[in-house]
Amino acid sequence: MLTELFIQDIVLIERLSLSLDTGLTALTGETGAGKSIMLDSLGLATGGRAEKGLVRQGARQGVVSATFDVPNDHEVWHLLADNGIAHEDEQGGHVILRRVQDADGRARAFINDQPVSVTLLRQVGESLIEVHGQHAGQGFLHAGAHRGLLDEFGGLTRQADSVAIAWRIWKEAEEKLAEHEEDKARAFREADYLRHVADELEKLAPKPGEEAFLANRRIMLMNAEKIAGDLSEAVGLLNETSLEDRLSSVLGRVERTLERLEGSATANLQAVAERIDTVLTELQEARSAVSEAVAEFEFDQDELDQTEERLFALRAAARKHNTTPDRLDSLLDDVRHSLAMIEEGEADFATLQKTASVAKSEFMAQARKLSEIRHKTAKKLDKAVAGELEPLKLGRATFQALVTTDEEMPGVHGIDRVQFMISTNPGAPMGPLKQIASGGELSRFVLALKAALMAQENRTVIIFDEVDAGIGGAVADAVGERLSKLAADAQVMVVTHSPQVAARAGRHFMVAKSGKKKMVTKVFALEEDERVEEIARMLSGASVTTEARAAATSLLKAGRQTRDKKKAKAA
Repeated sequence: MLTELFIQDIVLIERLSLSLDTGLTALTGETGAGKSIMLDSLGLATGGRAEKGLVRQGARQGVVSATFDVPNDHEVWHLLADNGIAHEDEQGGHVILRRVQDADGRARAFINDQPVSVTLLRQVGESLIEVHGQHAGQGFLHAGAHRGLLDEFGGLTRQADSVAIAWRIWKEAEEKLAEHEEDKARAFREADYLRHVADELEKLAPKPGEEAFLANRRIMLMNAEKIAGDLSEAVGLLNETSLEDRLSSVLGRVERTLERLEGSATANLQAVAERIDTVLTELQEARSAVSEAVAEFEFDQDELDQTEERLFALRAAARKHNTTPDRLDSLLDDVRHSLAMIEEGEADFATLQKTASVAKSEFMAQARKLSEIRHKTAKKLDKAVAGELEPLKLGRATFQALVTTDEEMPGVHGIDRVQFMISTNPGAPMGPLKQIASGGELSRFVLALKAALMAQENRTVIIFDEVDAGIGGAVADAVGERLSKLAADAQVMVVTHSPQVAARAGRHFMVAKSGKKKMVTKVFALEEDERVEEIARMLSGASVTTEARAAATSLLKAGRQTRDKKKAKAA
């Protein structure tokens, strides 16, 4: 339950600290006193939208914190543990949600004084508290929400999630099948052209780097005649007899000198002789190498023609297919792949068809099973709501959760369409809730649905904001009675203008606005005599009469007696 609510510098509230208790708590006050500020503040603490205008004028920041006493088996502990927020008390413990809103619009969120994201704060807040505003009944009017409400009532959320997953798997398989079918159709349309391209490129047999090699070879061949002439001149120079004769003459003189100088520096002169022999040998090898080069660079017109023909063919093919010569082999691979898809795609297509068929079967099997359970759950919900209508003075009305199954219209939620139908009088035809219920009836139908659904939920706190709008007298008293019963299983807070509803509450807070130069909103916990005055004001208006006080006393007495009976019965 919500045990403490602290608000500081939010709109007209300077500082407010409320201690709350179990059961039904009423918040009353004149229109504009600031009841909505309290709900907005609580919404801020539980992850609601932060707005710059929430901070009180002149304040640097606003702060709201809500302290909840949560039993150990509540789902919120798993949520906190999954997000690294420790919990050590096996009997439960406190969860403190805090929001700090700066005047410039920036906001920070905390859970048990640990900084968290607003998303996590909202998730935790939604698991602990539920607020039904003045127009909350509008959510029950949309048929799109009815299926989810029925699933919540029947505890079918996991099955519905599994169906949704199966639906997505099926749709993804169908998308892949459709893509493959489109690719195959496109390939068939291009098949003749692809075969022509493949034949052309296979005959050409392009190779990576071939263009650069041919271009260099072409340049060399075009210059081969000049290169060969230059090399021939080099051969002529090396073949001159005078060069070799001069070297031989030098060697002879060296040998004769060695003979005359026998025994003197013979080793050094011998080395000179060996070097001269080496030079003569290298000269012979150089002459042979240059001669070979001349043969290699011999101009060959046929080779030049063939090289140019091949080079120009590669470049022409590249231009034709809008690519480069070096990528022609990759283009050939792509074309072969496309042709292979045509030739072998049937096997892949059959596999994808089978995958999609299996996925559809799995989805339909789960959807049919869920649909069967939904039909049974709908009857249980009809019975549960019917039990709530009589106490709310709607005993002549009939409620039906209509489940329409259509396997030809599957969707992410299965094969069912759910719509809440009502008839407000015996014999009258059933119709959609939004078309049949009047304003006062809608509020009571919403309360009946909420009461029926609440048994399947695990909310710590439920807040009703003017759920009694548009009703009065005995009907309002019936609503107060039902709210009081709801409060036996959960902490219930109600913002109300109905004296009958306020009188049913175990605790009563009055919201008031005061001040001359600076207006502020304050909240007062009312004692018994103060409650008489407030309820009398609600009964008679600005001028509180003796009769109004007497009526207020009577309402409070009746409410107290009802609570005493419940306590005695519970004991």
